[in-house]
Formats: sequence, C-alpha cells, structure tokens
Amino acid sequence: MEKQSSPPKIFDRALLHARLRRALAKGAPDFLLARAADDLLDRLLTVKRAFPRSLDLGAPAEHFSQAIVASGRAAPLRASRLGGAVIADEEVLPFAPASFDLVVSGMALQWVNDLPGVFAQVRRILAPDGLFLACLPGGASLVELRVALAQAEEEITGGASPRVSPFVDVRDMGGLLQRAGFALPVSDIDSFTLRYDSVLGLMADLRAMGAANVLVKRAARPLRRDVLARAAQIYAERFSDPDGRVRASFEIVWISGWAPHESQQKPAKPGSATMRLEDAMKAGRRE
Repeated sequence: MEKQSSPPKIFDRALLHARLRRALAKGAPDFLLARAADDLLDRLLTVKRAFPRSLDLGAPAEHFSQAIVASGRAAPLRASRLGGAVIADEEVLPFAPASFDLVVSGMALQWVNDLPGVFAQVRRILAPDGLFLACLPGGASLVELRVALAQAEEEITGGASPRVSPFVDVRDMGGLLQRAGFALPVSDIDSFTLRYDSVLGLMADLRAMGAANVLVKRAARPLRRDVLARAAQIYAERFSDPDGRVRASFEIVWISGWAPHESQQKPAKPGSATMRLEDAMKAGRRE
C-alpha cells in the first residue's frame, strides 16, 4: 500500500505559539483583529440564520466571539492553543462531524502547515447548511517591507534570506474551499494602508503582535544592524509620503463557504438552457 506523504513543515508552530503567548501577556496590539472583527459583524448581520452552535477557531483573543454575540447570536465555543474553553490545535480539530452550524476564524490560519487539510476538517465538523467564515493576511501585505529587506540584504551580504512569512493568494482560496467540499465558496479582500514614522515602528508592532518570522527555513542569523539600517533607508526612499512618514500595505483575505444542503442554490447543468446565447442577443437587439 502506498504511504501517504505528510504536508511539508513550513512554519515552526511551537515557536509561533511561544511568541504569541508572550505577546498576549504583554498586551499585544490588536488593531488588525479589531478591524477584522468589525467586518465579521457586518457579514453576520447580513445572514438571516440563528447558528445556535458556533465555533471561534484559533483566534488569539475574544474579538470574533464578541462579534458573534453582538450579531444577536449565542456565544460561541472558543478553541485555540492560546486560550478558550477548548485547548486545540487548528491542524487537529477534536470535534465530531456536524458539531457546529457556524465556524469562524480570525487571523489564525495563515500559520498552519496544511491549509487544505484544515479546510477539510472544518467542512467535516459543520452541519449541513453550516457556514464557514474566516480571514487571514493576503499576499500583498507588507510588500514594502519585503522589498526593502531583500534589497538591503542583497546589497550588503550578496544574498537575501526569508525574513517575512508568506501569505495567501486570494485567487487560490475558492479552489481550496471547493476541494474541501464547500458549496458556494466566496473570497474577497479588504486592502488598506497604515502609516508609521519609520519602518522601525512597523517592525516593533509586528514583534509586539508575535508576528515575527516563524518559517522553518528562516535565516539562521539575526538581521544585521547594517542591513537593518540600509533597509530603513530604502524603505524611506521608496515608500514614504511627502510628510516623511512611511506606508505599510495590509490585505485581509476573507473566505466563506457552506456545508452542502439540498436547499442551496445550484448552478444549472450544462446544456439545460432553454434559449441559445445567440438567440438571446438577437432578442435583446430587437427590443
């Protein structure tokens, strides 16, 4: 029998959780999670369903749980390695099939090693016609920082090391949800820009959030001071506004999908149309 290969280890999740715990203990900045929670509330208010059994998966704090309650629904079960009613790893969900009517996840799934596998597990624990709503950083996030660090390290050391974790591409999300068995998959992007006095302020915020690089193949040595100084110079030269402050791009990718149910709208079968496209166009021109 052919042995099934395990997914590659991209992220050092033990290091990740240690950093996140330290960050939370020190009062980590929560502006990204707060923005996402406001967006979640808006999305939930457009869905006319009760969702009596809901799960807040992986979130480092209670922002998403509070959004569910603010939408008029019962408080969810929180499951995370960082706290909640159930201490659980997002990569190994300890729940029975069809346990929940709603699963939400806020800014947590960007660091799992097997995102398609997590999607499949979420699909399994959703009851028929249950909803999955999640958000995670998109590929355009921190593009300026990536450019500045890579250019500075290339100039000074002759080669660039991975210093910023990769993020998801929104174009892949719909296909991954479909492969996991979700119906009606949707993905969209919330793009915005924050400004800092310098790149050092941005990097300080990232460290304070526990969001520093946790790639398994991250650079073996810390960032050299001369490289950091050159990166700050490049950042200021290429990504500053007339007032001298620098820009930092962020992208939050939102995904949603439903556990299949017979009541859901389905696409028409190929060949089932009652009028050809050519005939419809001709009819429109005659009107």
